[in-house]
Amino acid sequence: MQPISEIRNSVKRSSVLIHCITNPISINQCANAILSAGARPMMAEHPEEAAVITASAGALMLNMGNLTDVRKQSMLISAKTAVQKGVPFVLDVCGAACLPTRREYALSLIKASLPSVIKGNYSEITALAREDYSSSGVDADKALLTEQMSLTAKELAQKLGTVILASGETDIVSDGESTVLIHNGTKQLGTVTGTGCMQGALCAAYLSAADSFDAAVAASVVFGICGELSQTDKGSGSFMVNLLDELSTVSDETVTELMKIQTL
Repeated sequence: MQPISEIRNSVKRSSVLIHCITNPISINQCANAILSAGARPMMAEHPEEAAVITASAGALMLNMGNLTDVRKQSMLISAKTAVQKGVPFVLDVCGAACLPTRREYALSLIKASLPSVIKGNYSEITALAREDYSSSGVDADKALLTEQMSLTAKELAQKLGTVILASGETDIVSDGESTVLIHNGTKQLGTVTGTGCMQGALCAAYLSAADSFDAAVAASVVFGICGELSQTDKGSGSFMVNLLDELSTVSDETVTELMKIQTL
């Protein structure tokens, strides 16, 4: 596995452009997460702009939160362009477990243009793997346990031929052969909106400098550690400020010291 420090430093040196088509709820946080990694975000979602910007980017992030007809069209254009031009991309299947239309759209996009990484919480990844599964809202079902999700992620990765990043109290990354658990993070990440989107954006930044598996692992480790370091009793606003500070200042030494990776 490529050292996380090597991935981080490569992104900082290249200052690569990362194209994001994401939801307006978290667009600011996603842009700041990419900036914190040393890359340059661009949020061009108009169908007439999507292909041009994607073709010039080092990586692409698509997030299905708050879908619109225009955003769906642009995501499909960007995904196809990414595959044609060899641009790696992450698809965050936000809401796929609670809305059949989102699940169907995610599966159609995946079929048309296979993402480098498919990201979602435990419920969203389960919904891609099981047609009979659904949940309420965009939060993960607490009844889904890490042991079972590890198998689900591995089987889905094998079926689709890509990397799966299942986010939760323990993040799971699998390419169908290798599966790792990342035990970094804090429950406080769930007290502010957009943190899952930020993790996806960070994954896209790392995709510009690493293969899909290593980028997903690095994003989970770094984001989880920064969450841990940001914990505060002052409240959600202070936590978010702390999180952005940590994402932009955390050292490679701290990441190496605090990372908790388990290989299955």
